[in-house]
Formats: sequence, C-alpha cells, structure tokens
Amino acid sequence: MQVSVENTSALERRMSITVPAERIETQVNKRLQQTAQKAKIAGFRPGKVPMSVIRQRYEADARQEAVGDVIQASFYEAVVEQKLNPAGQPSVEPKVLEKGKDLEYVATFEVFPEFEVTGLDTIAVERLSAEVADADLDKMLDVLRKQNTRFEVTDRAAQNEDQLNIDFVGKVDGEVFAGGSATGTQLVLGSGRMIPGFEEGLVGAKAGEERVLTLTFPEDYQNLDLAGKTAEFTVKVNTVSEPKLPELNEEFFAQFGIKETGLEGFRTEVRKNMERELRQAIKSKVKNQVMEGLLAANPIEVPKALLSSEVDRLRVQAVQQFGGNIKPDQLPAELFEEQAKRRVVLGLIVAEVVKQFDLKPDEDRVREMIQEMASAYQEPEQVVAWYYKNDQQLNEVRSVVLEEQVVDTVLQKAKVTDKAVSYEEAVKPVEAPQAD
Repeated sequence: MQVSVENTSALERRMSITVPAERIETQVNKRLQQTAQKAKIAGFRPGKVPMSVIRQRYEADARQEAVGDVIQASFYEAVVEQKLNPAGQPSVEPKVLEKGKDLEYVATFEVFPEFEVTGLDTIAVERLSAEVADADLDKMLDVLRKQNTRFEVTDRAAQNEDQLNIDFVGKVDGEVFAGGSATGTQLVLGSGRMIPGFEEGLVGAKAGEERVLTLTFPEDYQNLDLAGKTAEFTVKVNTVSEPKLPELNEEFFAQFGIKETGLEGFRTEVRKNMERELRQAIKSKVKNQVMEGLLAANPIEVPKALLSSEVDRLRVQAVQQFGGNIKPDQLPAELFEEQAKRRVVLGLIVAEVVKQFDLKPDEDRVREMIQEMASAYQEPEQVVAWYYKNDQQLNEVRSVVLEEQVVDTVLQKAKVTDKAVSYEEAVKPVEAPQAD
C-alpha cells in the first residue's frame, strides 16, 4: 500500500492512498464464495451453483462492498502508519476503481491540533474563603420560611406581599387586546409579575373593590404590538390574603425530611447544607478562573468536525430543555458556535494537561465526592452503593475528579491570592460578561 500526505492547512490533511488490486480481488472472491454456499438459484442445488453463475449475478455487489471495506480498513492503516490523529470522518474521493487495477483514492480530513499547554504561571486566580456565620444561618431559615408562606384571607386593605385574587380586562384604544384579560388569577403584590404600575395600583384596595388603572407598556415589552402603548385595565379584587410564615416547629422540619428533631437539630442540618453549597461555590469559582486562564494562555485552532459535532449536541440540548415542535437542525448554528468553540477548546486543553502531567483519577477523591453527594440524601449508604454498581455514573464522577486534579495542577503553578469574604459574597453567582 502506498500513502502520501499533503498538509492543505494547519489542521487539514489530504492523503492519497493506493491499494494493490490483489487485495480487492481477494475480498471480492471471499464474498462470492460465501454467497455461493447459501445462494438459491432455480435449477441448482444449494452450494452447487457454478462460480461463473455466482460471479455473473453477484460480482457487482460484492465488488462494491469489498471496495468500501478496503477503503475503510486501509484508511485507518494509513493514519496509524503516518501517526495522524483524525478529528472526524474523512471525505473520500475515489480516483481509480477499475477491475484489475490498483485502487486509488484521496481522503481529506482534519487532525487534532498538536500543542503543549503553556503559560500556567501567568494565570491569576483569586481563591475565596468564607464561613457560615450564625447570621447567615438565621437568614437562610427566614428564606425557607418565606418559601413555605401560606396566605389567609383578610378583610383589611391590600398591601405589598399580600396575595390578591383578581379579575381584569385590559383595553388599548377601547378595544380588548389578546392576552389582556383573566379571571380568578392570583397575584402577589410586589412580585413584579405585571407591567409597571399594575401591582402598585392595587395597594390599598379591598375585597369587592373595582379599580381602573391607566398604564403604559414598556418600550421593550416582549409583545411588540403593545410596546409603548397606553392601556386601561379594569380590575376587580375578589379577595385579599395576607402572608403567614410557618412556625419553626416539628411540622415545618418534617417538610425537609430531616431526621433530627428540635430547632437545634434542624439548624445543624441546614448549616451542613449551607457549608456544602459554600464549598461547591468556592470550588466552582476557582475552576472558572483556571479555565479562563487556560483559554487565554493557549489559543488553538479548532477542527471544524469537532465544532460541528458540538454545535449539534448543543442544539439537541436546547430542544430538550425548551421543548416545542422544533427540530434540532432547525436552530441556527450561529446561536451555538461561540459556546461550542469554547467547550471544544477547553476539552482539548484539559485533555492535554492530563496527558502532559500523566494524571489519573484519584480513587480516594472519587469516593469522597460520592460520599459528599450522598450525604444530602436520607440513606447515604444506598446512594454510595448505587454509584459503585453503575459504571457509567461512576465514570462520570471520575471525569469530574480528573478535572479537579487538572485545576489543582494549574493552581500549583498559577498566581494564587486568597481573599476572605462573607458567605453571601462567596455563594453569589458570577455575573456573565456583558456583550459590547
């Protein structure tokens, strides 16, 4: 077999391959002999059909199959011989396919970029540290109580945070507009669910009262037909209900499936959850800085095949997340290209760090991570056992641990500064950068 390779771009290779005719004929004859053993042709007993008849009827198909298989096999033999690492399937252009002649074809494909991860000592990371103070715990208990707020009907006038049951009809230029009417809808004042002025206009109203609100839709309102227009809403208040926070008692604790009894036991469990969230938040922020640093220090070209595959994955994820009748390939690729490129580049860089530093998943850390996740469940031992019985789930945890080991490796060489902050600042999500 003869092989020659041409570099047509930084990542694209054009490989010309010549396969001896004898290899094709061997494969064709092998298929014809297999066919002869089972072919059923009128006038002949099975297995007794003359090869000339078999060849006349089946040689064309056998040759097509043989050529396809030989091209596939010889391509992978060639890339191994040439020490190439294809990124995606090749585009194959046959040059000579004639019977009795050597098979010649050209395979065009991309290869994975070859690079060494550098600049680890230029990466700057701010590593936060924080503790769960008693005040943070008290605030979290208030949040949990508010999340379980009950509403009780009251005779007093409505005020912010009350829940109103209302009927309303909206009109623009005296005409009722689509989506502008409802009956028996529940509205918490101050929630910001309605357009500006709607909820404020119902403060002080009592059950049975009707109010007319003249309001203007925002200029950036999602319904362009209504954006910037003035509307008149006739609103009838059916009931006013005031919020009632639940007591911190056994009934309340039971809603969270906590075995510990009493307020102190509940506080202890909530604190554990907050500390777990805190560790994850700090770890995530450090990881994000490390990944951003790796990206900035190692710009690499992305194989189009990998980018296209990642775009397709993101399309499928988007459809699964948002539903609807749209098909993944109907979503414009441009929506996902930037995110796809980032993920592909990071994947290549992380894989190269693993290779350069000969990293392997630390099985002790794998178990620690599984135990940490399991601790949030009522039967943690069962959760741990489940992970170790499911190879796919266990390998996913190993991948996460390996990524953490990549972060640790970078931190050993990066410029790291430690900063003590409050719990709230530590767990606050990082704001996405604004587009210019």
